[in-house]
Amino acid sequence: MKTVSTRGNLISTDNVEGTEVYGTGNEHIGEIHSLVVDKRSGQILYAMMSFGGFLGLGKSYYPIPWSALSYDPEQGGYRTDLTEAQVKNAPVLDPDSLFENTDDDWNRRLYKHYGMRGYWDQS
Repeated sequence: MKTVSTRGNLISTDNVEGTEVYGTGNEHIGEIHSLVVDKRSGQILYAMMSFGGFLGLGKSYYPIPWSALSYDPEQGGYRTDLTEAQVKNAPVLDPDSLFENTDDDWNRRLYKHYGMRGYWDQS
């Protein structure tokens, strides 16, 4: 279990990766595998969550909108109001082929799955 430093307001992405994510009722629902950034805008689109597996084999990866996560210093991890079921019903992505299989329409569908607006829809 990785605990994120609570000093300061900035964090390196290598410290975010591996950090635990907790849902409602302190339920552990996974950990952050990586962050996905829109290279044109610089916005973080989503965190790739990982579930399951044993010794790194058989893990599944699910994207969660970055805006759905908030850091909880007491927990030393991230919190979300999303349930594990919502996340597991989201589109699954293979991190190795992530950039070949997604586009702006896919990102919009993902955010719609979670009932959230992407940064591109903010006014």
